[in-house]
Amino acid sequence: MFDKIVTFLNDALYSYILIILLLLCGLYFTFKTKFVQFRLLGEQIRSVTEKPDGKGFSSFQALMVSTASRVGTGNIVGVSTALCLGGFGSVFWMWIIAIIGSASAFIESTLAQIYKKKAPDGSSYGGPAYYIEATLKNRVVSVIFVVLLIITYGVGFNMLTSYNLQSTFSSYSFYDPQTTPFIIGAILAVIIAYCLFGGGKRIIKATSLIVPIMGITYILVAVLVTLMNFTALPAIFTRIFTEAFDFNAIFGGLSGSCLMYGIKRGLFSNEAGVGSAPNASASADVSHPVKQGLVQVLSVFIDTILVCSASAFMCMSSGVQPTAELSGAPYVQKSLEATFGSFGPIFITVAMILFAFTTLLGNLFYVDQSMAYLLGRLPSETFKKVYYIIASLVIFVGSILSADLLWGLADIFMGAMALINLPVIVISSKYAIRALNDYTNQRQLGKNPTLCAKDIGISDKLDYWQ
Repeated sequence: MFDKIVTFLNDALYSYILIILLLLCGLYFTFKTKFVQFRLLGEQIRSVTEKPDGKGFSSFQALMVSTASRVGTGNIVGVSTALCLGGFGSVFWMWIIAIIGSASAFIESTLAQIYKKKAPDGSSYGGPAYYIEATLKNRVVSVIFVVLLIITYGVGFNMLTSYNLQSTFSSYSFYDPQTTPFIIGAILAVIIAYCLFGGGKRIIKATSLIVPIMGITYILVAVLVTLMNFTALPAIFTRIFTEAFDFNAIFGGLSGSCLMYGIKRGLFSNEAGVGSAPNASASADVSHPVKQGLVQVLSVFIDTILVCSASAFMCMSSGVQPTAELSGAPYVQKSLEATFGSFGPIFITVAMILFAFTTLLGNLFYVDQSMAYLLGRLPSETFKKVYYIIASLVIFVGSILSADLLWGLADIFMGAMALINLPVIVISSKYAIRALNDYTNQRQLGKNPTLCAKDIGISDKLDYWQ
């Protein structure tokens, strides 16, 4: 009964409501910002390399936290699921949702910087909850959003990540479905608990170190596999575009189409417009809010255009045909095994361990920020310890539940967050657009841009930009 309810809500959200909302909002922001995701590519690179002046985190560190959550197991298992259940055409719709959605990511992360708060130690924190309350003058809506975020990342996504990790071991002879998930779940929960009790700054340092190494290695292997099978590329591109524009198949069964799977798995992977990345964006120490907005555009491209595409082409060029039975990690492992033999599954297992580790820590960083909002202050050490124990237990439980249920719950919670965040950033976007114009005007004058809130029409008292 519960599974049926989850399926019904999922179909209702992703068949029409979210597809329309994501595309319309993304297109609106793309035109309002004059194609900021392409126009200011050079500025994106410049912004991510800036050093912080104060005690906050650098743009690069904030990028690594949001990328840790985005570039996670969804780039392996999520892409595989889309290919196996939605077909090659789903890759095209992943690209579209990333390109259009990156404009939404710019707006939400810029707003998070504008409305960020100053912590007692001089660092900053914030996120959608703060700009929702500030712009709508309504704490109820922001509290609902925060609760959804905690459930989505602290429970839904972390349980799913735990399951995805243990599922990669199913191809090994020692795997016993009755006991192995429990063992892997317990080991993972203990390791994450150890890192969590080191505090938020350890999370930042760990993800800053691991994410670049993990991402570059994975992309290089994926590119190598694709090049070794380059003769298959013309047929792959033909199949991608043929299936992507097979509208009879799409609208004949929308809930299982390449359009739906491309958008669902693309959104799960890059999270543009969902309202998660702004929590990391608010922690960055920058001279102008737009700088961090540009950095988050880059994060979406890293996630989908680079990592997701690398995963997809690695699988599609291997010659292994995607089927519902192979959905998830097994399809990726079979694809690599076809090229590298027994090394393939081992590499994916190692990659999944690293991806899962950074995803779990990145997700819990978001939960930390959300807890601070609900409590009206940064959580006490005692509160954090209790929460970290609960979070570790949730990770353990996720390893032993069913994949369909976990994917369904994660999609529903994520969709609910987007339903609140997207309308709010449309309403509040005028401040981000004004900030963008202010930024570009200063850059044209050869200045290092800074912001004064009154210059973009904000008269409310802010912790920064006065």
